[in-house]
Amino acid sequence: MEASTGLSRNIANTILEGFNRHFSIFQQITAGARERFEKADWHAVHASSRERITLYDQRIRETITKVRELYRIEELDAELWKDTKLCYMRLLSYHKQPELAETFYNSVFCHQFDRVYYTNEFIFVRNAISTDYIESTDSERVSYQCYYPNEIGLIAAIRQVIQQAGFTAPFENLERDMRSIRKAIMKRFRGKLARKTHLNFQLSVICSPFFRNKAAYIVGHYINGREDEGFALAVLNNEQGQLYIDTLLIGEKQLSIVFSYSQAYFMIEHQVPSAIVDFLQKILPERTRSELYSSIGLHKQGKSDFYRHFLHHMRHSSDKFVIAPGIRGMVMMVFTLPSYRYVFKIIKDKFAPQKEFTRKVVAEKYQLVKRHDRVGRMADMLEYSDVSIPQDRIHPDLLKELLDTCASSMAIVDGKVIFKHLYIERRMIPLNMYLETATEAQLERVIRDYGDAIKQLAAANIFPGDFLYKNFGVTQLGRVVFYDYDEISYMTECNFRKIPPPRFPEDEFSSEPWYSIEPNDVFPEEFGTFLLTNPKIRKIFMKYHKDLLSAAYWQKKKDNILNGIYEDVFPYPEGLRFRR
Repeated sequence: MEASTGLSRNIANTILEGFNRHFSIFQQITAGARERFEKADWHAVHASSRERITLYDQRIRETITKVRELYRIEELDAELWKDTKLCYMRLLSYHKQPELAETFYNSVFCHQFDRVYYTNEFIFVRNAISTDYIESTDSERVSYQCYYPNEIGLIAAIRQVIQQAGFTAPFENLERDMRSIRKAIMKRFRGKLARKTHLNFQLSVICSPFFRNKAAYIVGHYINGREDEGFALAVLNNEQGQLYIDTLLIGEKQLSIVFSYSQAYFMIEHQVPSAIVDFLQKILPERTRSELYSSIGLHKQGKSDFYRHFLHHMRHSSDKFVIAPGIRGMVMMVFTLPSYRYVFKIIKDKFAPQKEFTRKVVAEKYQLVKRHDRVGRMADMLEYSDVSIPQDRIHPDLLKELLDTCASSMAIVDGKVIFKHLYIERRMIPLNMYLETATEAQLERVIRDYGDAIKQLAAANIFPGDFLYKNFGVTQLGRVVFYDYDEISYMTECNFRKIPPPRFPEDEFSSEPWYSIEPNDVFPEEFGTFLLTNPKIRKIFMKYHKDLLSAAYWQKKKDNILNGIYEDVFPYPEGLRFRR
């Protein structure tokens, strides 16, 4: 018995050492974000983001190999692993990232053993260690700092916030930026803050900025009487060694786009991620903990929290999964639970004849999106294996279609449908369905945003491949987001061409093109043929995005990317930016 307990303790220690190594490397990469931002090293920004995303799986494989080699683990010994979990829990009593360490343990276990053992006896189906009130042992590394405008004045307090954010590069013109901030506050509050402040008036600000792409964000929360909202100061680099404040964002609606599930992950260095997530949940109550963990780069923890929430919802609901509304996909079978705001996607066994690629290629496309900068225009997805759903919760029509189209990716065992591989995304209104009922004003806004989405994806080196409206969705905030990835490619892989003039008059009436076409050739002039058949839509599109039908426009975007020019793509409206 003592030998068994000693072995359990050793296995637990080895797994925790694997996690600690993972988190240390994760923090090292994250800590470099400030220097990369201040040096305007955008190539390194993108490279480090991709590196950090792949880090977790590398450490899991490394830890599994070590456990197997050190302790000769081949098959599951139930009592040994029950005891190992208990030993691991004891090790986490004073840990600063217990929830992340629990998820790491789950990954190590689940990559080795059958799904029948995925119970709370063996893994952390529920969190065992509370993350409430964990603080860093370093007194100077608290998660947030408070400022008191009643003592020194609001603008002076905001100046302190900026000066204490830790930037080493100088500001281009901080006095000008402070005037812009003052104007934004006066416009937002119409002078109320100057006339009436309460005894509890304070600013709470997360101690480290959030870095992403070409921006840094100082994120905080103000309380004044019964009013309280989040805010963020967006800081940019003029690429000449100086910084400037680009805008002040206030309130959940403006911050939600910055922290959207369609954005790339932030980098924020802190030893207690749960404290950062707790703070963010105060200012973004509509965002789940799963989404907030993912937003700061801890997407595996986001997956873990999402699945717990999903299991909880399943226990407290009784509606059935149904086929998702919209046009059926040629590559993915998509279904949803009406009471749950997500869609579930499975790669079909066979694709339509015009889809000339394999299941492996589709999976690689989804991984590409995970690793790439989504610029607020591609939905993040959660990827799971061996997901179990009670058969009686699946509508018969859906089950029949699943068995007809995805039989190789599922199995029915003991009244449960087991999905071998599944993608989960936020549910949106398909753009084609939105257009059917849109008012004149909504039509103009959404078609303009649709074109903006395509342009921003192009700036991020993403060519969607299929521009049909059914492949885009409209979020709750009315933002157009791309979500069908099976035909995406890098802009740099495309050859943008203008259609050559016909050789003879008869060429225009021929059923075959009079010019050669290579696999990667793209002819932007053709986009209008299938996108702009509706006169109202065509008029709006041509008003704002006529350039998208020009090969020269796309070639210019491609040349920028090849020349290392990273365009600015902001997660907030142009009208909110300060004018320098």
